Order: sequence, then C-alpha cells, then structure tokens
Amino acid sequence: MVEAVFLLIAFVIGSIPTGFLIGKAKGIDLRTVGSGNIGSTNAMRVLGKEAALLTLIGDIAKGSMAVGLAQAVMRWGLVEITLEPVLFQGFMGIASIMGHSFSIFLRFRGGKGVATSLGALLLFSPYVALFTATIWLTSARWTRISSLSALIAFGLLPGSFYLLDYSPEKVLMATAITFLVYIRHTSNILRLFKGEEKRMGEKS
Repeated sequence: MVEAVFLLIAFVIGSIPTGFLIGKAKGIDLRTVGSGNIGSTNAMRVLGKEAALLTLIGDIAKGSMAVGLAQAVMRWGLVEITLEPVLFQGFMGIASIMGHSFSIFLRFRGGKGVATSLGALLLFSPYVALFTATIWLTSARWTRISSLSALIAFGLLPGSFYLLDYSPEKVLMATAITFLVYIRHTSNILRLFKGEEKRMGEKS
C-alpha cells in the first residue's frame, strides 16, 4: 500500500508536461504543431533551442526526482518499504516515465519518454546513463534522426546493464524501460521503414 502511494506520486511527477507548459507560455500548443509531440525534439523544431533545452532539462529532472525520492525514503527510513531497494527505485523510475508518456494533465497523452528515462537512469545507474547518453549522441551525430538514435540507445539498454551494472533486477527494469520507449516510438518506427522520418533541425 505504501509503495503504491509513492508510485502514484512518481506518476504525477512524470505527468508534469514540461514541453507543453513551455509552449503554452509562448502561446503555442506543441500538440497541434510540428510532430505533435511535447518533447524536446519537437520543441526545437517549433520553439527554438532555448525552449528545447528547458524542455529537455525538465523532462530529465522528472525521472531523477522520482528515483531520488525512492532513494531518500529508503535512506532516511521514513516509511517501511517491503520491495527490494533496486526494484523500488526501478518501479519509481518507470512510474515517472509512464506519467510522462500518459500524462494525467493531458488526458493520458504525452511524450516519448526518452529524456525522462535518462533522468531516472542518472540516479538508478549513473554509468549506464552516461553510456546510454553517449550512444544516443553518437548515433544522432551520424544519423541526424532523434528517434532512431533513441531506439538504438535504449535497444541496447539491457545489454548495457549486463555489461556495466549487472543484477537480474536491473536488467529486468532496463527491459521494461526499453519496452516503454519502443511502444511510444511505434509511429516513428513505421516512418523510419518508409523513409519518412524527419532529421534533426528539419522543419515539420
């Protein structure tokens, strides 16, 4: 019961629609322009670099806050948590990713979950987070396609945990995160196969 309350809190944290709020502050609803996504890539296309950076930071922070809350609860012994520490942290991160992807403030619509996943990984497994970000950046430099870079980086996530920070529980959490990211990128995968996916910096 206690864990369920904290998972709900993590979901609400993840639900805060950073890109949507930044767009609204500029009089633009990101859901109705460009790709229709509220993430930093669409914010870059529609609102510019500054708004994209703020969106990226905000979305990363949501994942980090959720996992950080789990770590604080366990460290300070505020309440009794029956889940294994790794599982509790992992589920809190996943709850924030799901909140971002299915925001309660946007009628359960949201973003792709890449930045929020990276934010959760930053505290859940810093070395894996750095490795994943490096793969994304390298892929983005070569392909200039944000979605493809995310699919590559997060497709390798379970293997990254196996190599850099192995435990069965962490590989399980990584697999769940990969699944969520891929589900949210279904339309991007279809466009990639059709050769219709836009490159970074290209106007929608």
